[in-house]
Amino acid sequence: MTDGAAAGPPPIRHNDHSPLTPPALGAWEPSLPVSVVIPARGGQHRLDLALAALAAQSYPAHLMEVIVVDDGSDPPLRLPEIAPPGARIEPAAPGGWGIAHAVNTGAARAGGEIVQRLDSDMVVCREHIEALARWHHLAGYVVAIGAKRFVEEPVLSPGEVHDAVRAGSLGEVFDLSAAQASSTEQTIARTNGLRTSRNPYHVCTGPTVSLRREVFHAVGGFDPAVLRGEDTEFAYRLAAHGVVFVPDMDAQAVHLGIPAQRLDRERAVRTVAPYLAQRVPLRRDLRKDPGRQWLVPYVEIVFRLGEDPDPGRVRAAVGAALSGSLPDVVVTLVAPWSKLSENRPGPDDPLFELRLLREHFAHDRRVRLTDEGDGTSAAGQVTAVGGVGGITATPAPIPFRYTGPVSVPLGRDSLERMIAAMQDDRSGMLVVDLGEDGPATLVRTEALGRALLLGATDVTASIEATHGVRHGARADFWPAKDRKDRKDQKAQKTESTGRPEKPAQGARAAQATRAEKAVQPEAAAQPGRAARPEKAAKTAETAQTGKAAEAGKAAKTGQAASGGARPSARVPGRAASAAARRRNWRSLLRSTLRPD
Repeated sequence: MTDGAAAGPPPIRHNDHSPLTPPALGAWEPSLPVSVVIPARGGQHRLDLALAALAAQSYPAHLMEVIVVDDGSDPPLRLPEIAPPGARIEPAAPGGWGIAHAVNTGAARAGGEIVQRLDSDMVVCREHIEALARWHHLAGYVVAIGAKRFVEEPVLSPGEVHDAVRAGSLGEVFDLSAAQASSTEQTIARTNGLRTSRNPYHVCTGPTVSLRREVFHAVGGFDPAVLRGEDTEFAYRLAAHGVVFVPDMDAQAVHLGIPAQRLDRERAVRTVAPYLAQRVPLRRDLRKDPGRQWLVPYVEIVFRLGEDPDPGRVRAAVGAALSGSLPDVVVTLVAPWSKLSENRPGPDDPLFELRLLREHFAHDRRVRLTDEGDGTSAAGQVTAVGGVGGITATPAPIPFRYTGPVSVPLGRDSLERMIAAMQDDRSGMLVVDLGEDGPATLVRTEALGRALLLGATDVTASIEATHGVRHGARADFWPAKDRKDRKDQKAQKTESTGRPEKPAQGARAAQATRAEKAVQPEAAAQPGRAARPEKAAKTAETAQTGKAAEAGKAAKTGQAASGGARPSARVPGRAASAAARRRNWRSLLRSTLRPD
């Protein structure tokens, strides 16, 4: 890269891995050791077939170890006669259970630089390990995905499988013409090998995936608390880390048996949904419950306060951030909190305002107090190396980070508009010019993660090369602020002239609508029903017997009740166009977050 970006492999734009050219199978010399991690519980015969296939791999045997993690099988699993030289069975670490826990156990005991996760009911072709491992010799931030087809399990011996794999023909022992293709391979084909996919992590579903060991541990491994969909949740965190997903169709395999989700898709989807809803904020379709808070927020909002912040401004900025159209956000307040001693403060405490703000926000779970000096939070949690001003290097697994001046509170839908703009062109950073208040930025976490993986000295230049940087104007994202400015101008005009300004057409229309609803309680409560005749008659009688001023008001009310009150002809067009604009950018946001 140039202009401050890291040198090395050519920049990969989004997930377009075209700049990486792998060597032909059998025409290169591997050097990186591979640890194949297989979580297993029962299914001894299928495991025997899987190990027989691994014993016939083209990848050098001295560079490959196989770790089968027994997740509480009864009877315990045993190592079969036909197995790779480096194969062994390890019990799952105490204190946990499940696929995620078993994979973490194997990765913790792996000695290879590459971790290959493989299901215990997968029979791989001869070049499977080689095909995936070659990508990791090109770049350290690649996640390689193998191909698979589902077959009914035939009656086979491990010896027959071993001989067929060594001969390079899975078709000799499996009826591949009757095999069911994986739905992920359809997505791979539709997106040109994931080159154009907006969310490539969706196809990284576990049965055969490989990555560098340091990347596995950098994202925290699998989450043992995720009992269903653990592979998708892990892949999402990999995406936030900045990796590139590369499917390799030369890494063929057959999956023994039809997966449960194909037998009862509705139940499978419902089982996974709550786990992903809590941990994958990009799945907006799963976060439709109003008023909810979720485990992983959608946006981190960062405000830097300094030593002597204006408490009114800070509270206004935090309040606006937490009451916007996006409910799943978290606010990080960066300040010298560590300077606040627990000793008795003096009468002229220079940190008086900061001390009050700490108490004001310390017990709000949606607000984090992070020290600006030593890279630790107020709770004592150590932040990542490379953090700027005390915040973590990236907000992962939160997909977006907003940083802006505390003097400019966010509008109700400012964040939603900014994200929609970024999703439009898939940019990695949006910079909004706020004039004298300084810029506001919204960064995509995966773009920031990619820059850190590449070791970029200029993060912005790196994001420009891999995802693009977009610039915008304040008026595009702060419409609420613009309305406030107009109200301030009207107030100033009233003070200077002594006469209140006439309400705008839209305001008059809103007043007419409220008046109409006020005299039509039943029609409002039960759409489709007209106002009661006796109520209209009573209104007319009041108009005839009241005083002149009251009669005029009643007459207007009667007119509203009968449908006679009409807003200005200009109002519907304005309201319709405003509603259309809101629908347009919200529709854009939904469409660009679709799981391609």
